[in-house]
Amino acid sequence: MNNTQSNSSGGNILVVDDTPDNLRILSVSLTKRGYQVRCVKNGAMALITAKKAAPDLILLDIKMPEMDGYQVCEKLKADEQTREIPIIFLSALDDVFDKVKAFQVGGVDYITKPFQIEEIVVRIQHQLALQAAKAEICQLNAKLELKIQERTAQLEEVIGKLHQEITKHKQTQQKLLQQSLHDALTGLPNRTLLMEHLQKALQRSQRNTNYLFALLFIDLDRFKIINDSFGHAVGDRLLMAVSRILKGCTRETDTVARLSGDEFAILLEDINDFKEAIAIAERLLDKLTSPIHLEDRKVFAGASIGVVLGAANYQNGTELLRDADIAMYRAKALGKGRYAVFDREMYAQTLQLSQIETDLRYAIERQEFLLHYQPIVSLKTGKVTGFEALIRWQHPEKGLVYPGDFIAIAEDTGLIVPIGEWILLEACRQLRTWQEKVPSALNKHISVNLSSRQIKQFDFVDKLTKILSGTGLNGQNLRLELTETMLMDRGEKTIELLGEIKAQKIQLSIDDFGTGYSSLSYLHRFPIDALKIDRSFVSPIDADGNNCEIVNTIITLAHSLGITAIAEGVETSHQLTHLRNLGCDEAQGYFFSKPVNSHLAEALLSR
Repeated sequence: MNNTQSNSSGGNILVVDDTPDNLRILSVSLTKRGYQVRCVKNGAMALITAKKAAPDLILLDIKMPEMDGYQVCEKLKADEQTREIPIIFLSALDDVFDKVKAFQVGGVDYITKPFQIEEIVVRIQHQLALQAAKAEICQLNAKLELKIQERTAQLEEVIGKLHQEITKHKQTQQKLLQQSLHDALTGLPNRTLLMEHLQKALQRSQRNTNYLFALLFIDLDRFKIINDSFGHAVGDRLLMAVSRILKGCTRETDTVARLSGDEFAILLEDINDFKEAIAIAERLLDKLTSPIHLEDRKVFAGASIGVVLGAANYQNGTELLRDADIAMYRAKALGKGRYAVFDREMYAQTLQLSQIETDLRYAIERQEFLLHYQPIVSLKTGKVTGFEALIRWQHPEKGLVYPGDFIAIAEDTGLIVPIGEWILLEACRQLRTWQEKVPSALNKHISVNLSSRQIKQFDFVDKLTKILSGTGLNGQNLRLELTETMLMDRGEKTIELLGEIKAQKIQLSIDDFGTGYSSLSYLHRFPIDALKIDRSFVSPIDADGNNCEIVNTIITLAHSLGITAIAEGVETSHQLTHLRNLGCDEAQGYFFSKPVNSHLAEALLSR
């Protein structure tokens, strides 16, 4: 069907009427108004013409011979090509029944004869306008449908991408969750996941008194040595090998976790009795103390294990892990390569150590430390050559606390660094004060013990220089004491460090000589001024001079290297006599004097 305009200019009209006059009037009148008009006299011709070239509208007479208008209309509506053409009936019949039938067969309007041409034109315009509107609506609907299809396709594409993103996001979430709960190197559960499993185990034990579980805390004894000696790649392979050993010694239901570094934990769930936990600990020790093969080398890792047995009195997994850690450190303190089962006494001791650590921090802030001084005496002249500065802690509640009760804790916590700096500063300041008061003190020295943590500080030499400069003490009046272990710890780096110290004319001494593991091949390379013979070698010397062999060897070694031999822990006159006979240079101990405060030390200098 052609699209038409809704006004009088344009439109293709087919007029069907068996009366020639009607055809003529309608044709002339409509043509004048701009319509294209075709006329036929009967229904058969109407059907042929409409199908051949569909008009925009048909004016159809009802009463015609052979085929009336109703029949023509029905046929037109039955044909796919012509059914949409609007039909206005023209008829002299004015009965309601005729009008109803006209609309029933598909007519859109009904004009009664004799007709007025103006009325027909208005009716035509109205129907053509309706058709135009209908065509426009159809076109808009088609465009809308196409748009809907396009938008639907776009939406489906977006939904598809969204589903892909959601799937990818879930996979990423799952991966992140896996990473957040597992150790990247070994693939074992990490601390977070272990704590979740511990909490669940505690809840089961609280609901069911027959449910037993245990926690093992494993720390490798020699990991740092292996890691430092062979490199981190070997260290990583060792950790992965250890994780496989731990998994191989436990059940699928147990949780083997890596906590950090060389620390692992095993949660043993639903065990029959606590002997099972001990048996697994022993099995682990057997495996971990045996050589572990790592590609081209084998290493001995060793391990210390703390065992804690699950109990209803625990409130959370943190407490369990804490106590297993405490037991592990007890195993290390007992000599490593063993296990220890946690008991309440361990916890009490740990609390005590924790309290000491807290008090130490306050002691540094409140300056609760003081120094006592033990004289070092020349065995040739009998005169005091210097003093060893020994720290004491004036605790506000416990009174005077000796270093044996807090130095180890200070070492473990790193507090020894600020404490050691204070000792150095105070000892240098005190000797300089004595030198200003007592002229004989000008050639005396002060000995200060160093911590391994101190000399590992990158700015240790700078701090030492600043202390000497600030106190005005000459470097040759200061003697720093190091242990054999400290000297051997970093080899060439230590030799370099000692050289920097010696550049300031400071004396160096090896303390407790004979108890460490110094190498004679290294010893002659260290710029050492003195060897201090440990009291454990001096004490066995009896009145007859027995048990002098080791002392004699050390004195001989010192003299062969051109350095001073100093004996510690001299308590009897016969010890002094034999040391003098062996050629020992200097000594200190209770035989001469206990460590005394600064006033008594000054008095000794004055005498």
